[in-house]
Amino acid sequence: PASPLYLETAAAALAATGELLEAARLAGMPVVYTNVSYRPDGSDGGHFFRKVPALSVFIQGSGLAAFPAKIAPREGEPVFTKQYPSAFFQTGLDGYLKTRAVDTLVITGYSTSGCVRASALDALQHGYIPIVARDACADRDEATQSANLRDLGKKYAELQANSEIMGWLK
Repeated sequence: PASPLYLETAAAALAATGELLEAARLAGMPVVYTNVSYRPDGSDGGHFFRKVPALSVFIQGSGLAAFPAKIAPREGEPVFTKQYPSAFFQTGLDGYLKTRAVDTLVITGYSTSGCVRASALDALQHGYIPIVARDACADRDEATQSANLRDLGKKYAELQANSEIMGWLK
């Protein structure tokens, strides 16, 4: 809550993400994380960092950039560090997934209009089937959340509730 990027719907999405993580781990599915991290001067964030001053919470060493304990990576679960919205842009994510013959991604996160949307679009463009877990995503307000989920579902990704995803993971 102390972060300028805190989202009103974050608590529910955090709980939903935790449920999906446990189900994926039990099913033996690979779990992959991304985080955002910037040099102290923000120079590796380019215009994105300058455009969104609140991204300064992701400067290396900031306590606000840590994963919440409920969903923190476990040993062996890779974390791909990024400076821009997409999980694919200038990271090794695509190569990691391709070497493991992954064809479908379940995407969760904050914010739906930013990182989730950019990652789902890039997943599609890299040949994956993106599934956005609508219960496990959040945005700054309900109107933005709804508009982005609707648009993602019409153009780029499948939208599924946690219960649907957990059903096929079992």
